[in-house]
Amino acid sequence: MRKYLNINLSDQSIETEELNGLDSIRVGRHFIAKTLLEKGAATVDPLGPDNPLIFSAGPFAGSNFSNANRISVGCKSPLTGGIKEANSGGTFAFALGQLEIAGFTLNGQSDDWVVIRIPQEGDISFEDASPYLGKGNFEVSRMLHEKYGDKVSLGICSPVGEYGGLMAGISFTDPEKRPVRIAARGGVGAVMGSKKVKAIVVDRHKMPEFSDRKKYMGSVKAYSKMLDEDPAIDAFRKLGTAMVGDFTNKVGGLPTRNFSAGTIVGKDEGPLKLGGQYIREVTLERGGEPTHACMPGCMIKCSNIYVDEDGKDMVSPLEYETLGLVGSNCGLTDPDHVAFLNNIANDLGIDTIEIGATIGVLMEAGEGAFGDHDYMAGVMEDIRDGNDKGKLYAQGTTRVGEHFNVKRIPAIKKQGISAYDPREIEVTGISMMVTAQGADHTTGNIPTFQCKDKSTEELVAASLDIQEDCAAADSLGLCLFGRSVTNINQDFIADALNSAHGTDLTEGFMKELGRETLAMEWQFNKDAGFTEEDDELPQFFYDEILADKDVAARHHTTEVNAAFRALIEK
Repeated sequence: MRKYLNINLSDQSIETEELNGLDSIRVGRHFIAKTLLEKGAATVDPLGPDNPLIFSAGPFAGSNFSNANRISVGCKSPLTGGIKEANSGGTFAFALGQLEIAGFTLNGQSDDWVVIRIPQEGDISFEDASPYLGKGNFEVSRMLHEKYGDKVSLGICSPVGEYGGLMAGISFTDPEKRPVRIAARGGVGAVMGSKKVKAIVVDRHKMPEFSDRKKYMGSVKAYSKMLDEDPAIDAFRKLGTAMVGDFTNKVGGLPTRNFSAGTIVGKDEGPLKLGGQYIREVTLERGGEPTHACMPGCMIKCSNIYVDEDGKDMVSPLEYETLGLVGSNCGLTDPDHVAFLNNIANDLGIDTIEIGATIGVLMEAGEGAFGDHDYMAGVMEDIRDGNDKGKLYAQGTTRVGEHFNVKRIPAIKKQGISAYDPREIEVTGISMMVTAQGADHTTGNIPTFQCKDKSTEELVAASLDIQEDCAAADSLGLCLFGRSVTNINQDFIADALNSAHGTDLTEGFMKELGRETLAMEWQFNKDAGFTEEDDELPQFFYDEILADKDVAARHHTTEVNAAFRALIEK
């Protein structure tokens, strides 16, 4: 049994539900889509009191089941106007699970800024947040830990979220208490700010009860062994997500200077300094940590702690999406520059994909030069200050591009495109087109899929297959980087869920869960007024040949969606 909390911020009342069996399992992204549909949230003002903000932990949360302690945050997105589920690592879902809480919904809006305290024992309280307002996340985290101790997990609304910046995420603390694990996309931090909730403090306690504890613990050990023996997991452990940059730069799909090229370092120009191999070597040489777990119990450890030449921490983590969007997309080639800017973004609690795409558009407009990291730092400081320019920049790629009349705006559904050029990495491009989440690669990313000479129908089939798997993982609190094991062992995951919650699920459960989630999300966006036209790539991807690759985008929304419908209706 797990508790679920419905928190009414308007009168600070709390209603508690009990979730048992399958209701304890269909959580995360699935629960968010189901709840938002039931509440009719598709037509509400995203920054108004009727937009629920949902925090949902997975069915394994609170235990050491590897990569199964992600937290899902969902609402109607103020950035896209559609549905949003943004998830994060860290200790927040772990802490909720240890209190046997499946999650909670923030309803309404508070009259005054509050910190919500969820203790191990006693009542939930609403405390004055005024001492923390306007401060960066690192300072807020230090202050909260000083007040509440070390054995808590934090969820923080950033200073950008306070004033409604649409690139604001919600930041969660990692095992070392750094507030750097961010549910970043879609403006969920702006929704938290609209509710005047500055932070949520949750006690950490002990592993929760499971239906068959002995059998479940056997599953935990067996899963860890599978991960240890998998070559793909070993690569992530050694090189982290930055290794994706080595691949995308090689094949010509790395976003470069506002997606005007797909390669920033040619094969005869030395190593890609924004790639996993180079960053690992530098990190080891300087005394950093190339292998780091972002959540308790994770055996993959694809995070890192990047340090400067003196061995001082610069940022954790330094990951591919940031290296691609803040880095090569803005013309940077030095990981030290990216790490410096990444750390500022973490303190601001903003989406590094959105800020990188936004600055790329500003550079396209001539506001700054590609490769000028000082200009980029200035943009971020404007965002921190919340001055007129900063508030404009914080609205994200599409709105900034339209303000400056930029032709080349790399966004779908008003959300900046992730670090995969859709002209070369086509299946991921199709996933970013059709997902209700906006241009989000995590909904269906298989960058190494061989796309050449394949039809739209074949690529759509591959996209749907991986989208179902990703939606299921997001609905179970599972990090996608375990998919080389989980996607081919779905019967094992079903058995582990049965041991944890006393259900009788079969091998097909994960596919069903993923398909149901996608269907509800598409329905939400349809209710919100989206049409097929909103799925189209920006026109410049069709008009411009990708440099050195002789390819342009070839898949249009009409054919893509027709192929999806044909598959779904089978």
